[in-house]
Amino acid sequence: MLPPPDDAAPVPTGVPGLDYILEGGFAANRAHLVEGRPGSGKTTLALQFLLDGARLGERCLYITLSESRRELASVAARHGWSLDGVEIFELVPPELSLDPRQQQSLVHSSDLELGETVRLAIAEIDRVKPQRVVFDSLSEIRLLSQGSLRYRRQVLALRSYLLIHDTTALLLDDLTAEQDDLNLHSLCHAVIQLEQLAPLYGGERRRLRVIKMRGTRFRGGYHDFVIRRGGLTVFPRLIAAEHGHAYPADRLGSGNHGLDALLGGGLDRGTSTMLLGPSGVGKSSTALAYVTAALARGERGLILSFDEPIGILTRRAAGLGMDIAAAMAEGRLRVEQIDPAEVSPGELAAMVRHAVEHDDVRLVLIDSLTGYHNAMPGEQYLLLQMHEILTYLNQQGVTTLLVLAQHGLVGQMSAAVDLTYLSDTVMLFRFFEADGHLRRAVSVVKKRVGPHEDTIRELRIDGDGLRVGAPLTGFRGILTGVPSYRGHELVEEGGPAGSAESGQP
Repeated sequence: MLPPPDDAAPVPTGVPGLDYILEGGFAANRAHLVEGRPGSGKTTLALQFLLDGARLGERCLYITLSESRRELASVAARHGWSLDGVEIFELVPPELSLDPRQQQSLVHSSDLELGETVRLAIAEIDRVKPQRVVFDSLSEIRLLSQGSLRYRRQVLALRSYLLIHDTTALLLDDLTAEQDDLNLHSLCHAVIQLEQLAPLYGGERRRLRVIKMRGTRFRGGYHDFVIRRGGLTVFPRLIAAEHGHAYPADRLGSGNHGLDALLGGGLDRGTSTMLLGPSGVGKSSTALAYVTAALARGERGLILSFDEPIGILTRRAAGLGMDIAAAMAEGRLRVEQIDPAEVSPGELAAMVRHAVEHDDVRLVLIDSLTGYHNAMPGEQYLLLQMHEILTYLNQQGVTTLLVLAQHGLVGQMSAAVDLTYLSDTVMLFRFFEADGHLRRAVSVVKKRVGPHEDTIRELRIDGDGLRVGAPLTGFRGILTGVPSYRGHELVEEGGPAGSAESGQP
């Protein structure tokens, strides 16, 4: 006998982002295991699942052996929810309930045999006939079982009853006994694991992973999520291959003749450019020139600022003659102040996706990758995450600017992480000393798309904005920070002659 066509059809989870990971939602008429340590977010996820069902007019039941109605109502109130439409059946001591109408349905689980506890739960399911049910938690059944075999048999009986009555169920488990958790994996249609991680500094990080889901394609790996007022929000892991597009080639100028000449006419749409150099050398100011030019063309932009508060960023831009505050007020430029101690990489990627797909952002500036690196658990993860983000942005035809600060000011330079191979264009900035003054130099050391100059030009930043001079000829060692003027020798060698003044803006 064939099952009905809607058997195991996707049922919405009520959790933003989770349906995308599960390719539509939980499987209808199946039992799903949601496991995680206390505090990982199981109850919040379960309540969202039931409240979404109640909103759709479905009968929903929450069977609790670990939390009272009062505690569940408190959780719901903190998220701004009402539990109207959700039946709650408590297997807790009567004195823990503040609702006298529920006194007759309260049973202390420790006074019952295991079979009686399961029978009470089944009787309530038979009375309500729910379409969605949550059983919280299986750890109580495990304690009453006092043995793996008996525990497995009781959970199997409960699962079979739910399947017979066409109920979509979530079975919560707090992993109090690690050695038994695999007993449930083989019984349930799907297994979702929630984790809460505590870094050495900053807020906790939460992530989930779909361990299995029978007969259904899902997006594997770890996905970051947060719990804030309003519930649990999942940020699906970005997979660039799922978002491929083709965009026409287009070259974007900065409005600065010298800077565009250095880049062979400007930046190409759908490419990434890294601005590399020591702190204070002018990387962010140069990137802002391209942001301002994009806004002047009528495009929308996004700035992810790790290092500067928004107020300082807008004042600095205004001091360079770049009015980004007006674009921010009009909604054409979105500036997000990112605290790497509080924002997970998954949330950051989701922020970028939303800006591109919903706000039609065409230029993204990440300032800086040093701050982004601090948000990642390790260098190897930063490389993989940034590879996916840059590939995604390139496929969407978005021009990306990446600022990376190097250690040191003059002389030997190094960066915390090498991301130059991921970038299509690399602009190198350096301080150098000449005639007792500290000056700035800029050059393009890599450009995958189109030609570029192999010269080094002087960069000046003042009240008139950015000024990029003619190529610095007749010098050696500018990139070392301590150049020497070798004009006559260069002429003898067949190179271009120049003077200290020839390269000044």
